[in-house]
Amino acid sequence: MRGLIVAVNIALVTLVLVAIALVMPAAAAAQVDTVLARQYFAEADSACKAEGGAIWGVSLCGPMVFADARTGTIATNQPAPDAPRPRVLGYANAAWKWGDQRWSTFVWSMIPPDSLQLRIRLFMHELFHRVQPELGLLDTNAPAPNHLDTEMGRYWMQLEWRALARALTTRGDARRAAIADALAFRKTRRGLFDGAAASERASEITEGLAQYTGTVTAARTRAGAIADAVRQLQDEAAQESFVKTFAYPSGAAYGLLLDAYAPGWTRRITGDDDLGAMLARAAHVTPTTDVEVAARRYGGAELLAAEAKREAQRQARVAALRKRFVEGPVVVVPRGKGASFRTRGVTPLGDAGTVLPQFRVSGPWGSLEAEQVLMSADQSLLTVPGPASIKGDTLTGDGWKLILNDGWTTRADGQRLLVVPADSTSS
Repeated sequence: MRGLIVAVNIALVTLVLVAIALVMPAAAAAQVDTVLARQYFAEADSACKAEGGAIWGVSLCGPMVFADARTGTIATNQPAPDAPRPRVLGYANAAWKWGDQRWSTFVWSMIPPDSLQLRIRLFMHELFHRVQPELGLLDTNAPAPNHLDTEMGRYWMQLEWRALARALTTRGDARRAAIADALAFRKTRRGLFDGAAASERASEITEGLAQYTGTVTAARTRAGAIADAVRQLQDEAAQESFVKTFAYPSGAAYGLLLDAYAPGWTRRITGDDDLGAMLARAAHVTPTTDVEVAARRYGGAELLAAEAKREAQRQARVAALRKRFVEGPVVVVPRGKGASFRTRGVTPLGDAGTVLPQFRVSGPWGSLEAEQVLMSADQSLLTVPGPASIKGDTLTGDGWKLILNDGWTTRADGQRLLVVPADSTSS
């Protein structure tokens, strides 16, 4: 079933690595293990060669780098370029330009050590991101789907996931009925929030297609891919926030259903398409009319009660975060580039912006590491809670550390301490 599910040869192949670069010889628990790196590169090479361009029409094989930020160690599957390292190395799994090529970059400690399937899923997810721009399937301009942190946003999303799981595990009329329910829940949710359809669609194109790619290439069989996709839907429902991660399981599920109803869809999709609309056309399904009756088929009452309880807890958490990042003394920094953060635990604060956990960034002004930061709604400013302790070029506070570059200083502005150019004359 090449093109729908690509069977990956799980047996390790011998891969002559062109380069394994270590920049710190001192032993450290988290440093990149060169022997294990060779194994992982071999696994990725085997998987992408087995896929052979069947899904997207281009090979997913390409430059990869494993990195550990704390020790500064890296391993590459081809010679490292004679160019400055991307600041994100060791902080995020992503695709970044390094030298003249786009590289798939991986945080060493985030590579699953005990599951080959999960490793291949991760590797192929990020290898897809590497070629994604040339396929025209990258949309990063839409606002974040912050409505998915609300009671109703989460409620209807989880109903959609439950219906998708049923669709994946049934056939015939039962599958089409479950798809109709999923589309109804999707339509209802998007009708409640302005801009929801656009923000969700963009996330599913950008991250959902990558996760679909990783899911199908990591599975030996179609049944294995479906089982993995269903697990992803269930696992995501248990997470504290869906804002940054909902598209992973959604993309895998819709992609597998499109495989069944529209073989070759990956060669026809554009960056403007919506996965739900594509499935509706391919399966000749319209959304279920009575959405409340449909909700009862998936345990809607119990789910709504659980989400109401979570919403009360969320409101208390938001109030505490607003007190910490908005109402009290703070330090404000320009955003910079090459930021990384943990997607689990992202918390929107409305017009004030979004709190991001485990945040790292550098910029012309220096570098910042923080347990939490508030990114402004326009994504131009970062805020950490004050007061700050200042020693030379280093500022520290509750859960954060900021190191300033030469030519930068701080200026008081009411309760805010602003990081500004040393020659700034603005008031």
